[in-house]
Amino acid sequence: MKRIITIAVLFLSFASFAQIKVIATVPVEKLGKVNNNYIQKIGDEYTVFYNCIQSDDENNTLRKFTFKNIDNDYLSLYNIIANGFTATPLYDIKLELPNNYVWLHYTASVDKPTVQFMVSNKEGNSNNVSEALTKDQVNKLFQK
Repeated sequence: MKRIITIAVLFLSFASFAQIKVIATVPVEKLGKVNNNYIQKIGDEYTVFYNCIQSDDENNTLRKFTFKNIDNDYLSLYNIIANGFTATPLYDIKLELPNNYVWLHYTASVDKPTVQFMVSNKEGNSNNVSEALTKDQVNKLFQK
């Protein structure tokens, strides 16, 4: 009986002070991808990664902005971008996210209209511009 108690105590002490613990993780899901631009979903949080063609900091060309999918914001963002292509005249749309301001800058060209993300953080110390995307590329990016 003493041996059983001793073994149980030793087992519990090893189990409670283990160095390796399993932590529950949320799967990372990559949604659409166009060139170096892609959307990543972790739980209810979406992150849009875009290739930066103009930036205050020239070291890193891949930038991102993040938002939570509250009240179906992912679909709302897609609809705002898609509807901007058909607006006449084309005009810029300013969006406020938790940490950033995002301007959707539309340009009419001979071939097709394009949109660029112009992103600045709320502190105002960083401004970035994405490469131009066509409506087909936006559809592919958002998997529509």
